[in-house]
Amino acid sequence: MIADNANDPIEALTFDLHGETFALEAGLVREVLDLLPETAVPGAPPFVGAVINFRGRVIPLVDLRVAFELDAPPPTIDSRIVVIEHPLDGEPTLIGLRADKVHEVTAIDRAVTEDAPRVGLKWRADFIRFLARRNGDVIVIPDLEQIFAARGQTAVVTPLHPSQS
Repeated sequence: MIADNANDPIEALTFDLHGETFALEAGLVREVLDLLPETAVPGAPPFVGAVINFRGRVIPLVDLRVAFELDAPPPTIDSRIVVIEHPLDGEPTLIGLRADKVHEVTAIDRAVTEDAPRVGLKWRADFIRFLARRNGDVIVIPDLEQIFAARGQTAVVTPLHPSQS
């Protein structure tokens, strides 16, 4: 989660989804992978339609393009999987995120960030944690909590450390 110290820049991994630049807090990112073989999950929603083998663990492969209603171009040589560790239902959970291209880890100055406007966006404003301006472009920082909650995905992904019953 993004720290609340208003003076510190945000270290973020930037990546593209259908020509739009997005960013995730670098602390969430565990690894950036080349594409891996996927196993389709019958009956699963397109948002989490497959799983991958990540270091001997089966993890869900999430497509944020579905949440943002973006077209999914065919994979290219630049396509990657960004593996993040994100808490779902209070449990740390490994999740793979599709990316059309991964750029860099960069510092985003908080002075150039702002809340998403409630009107005039092509996406749901509650799916956007905030926007950042950089070199004349806009970087979208998604609100993963809202996206996963709206898509009902907490039941689809499994915790990193299953609780003991």
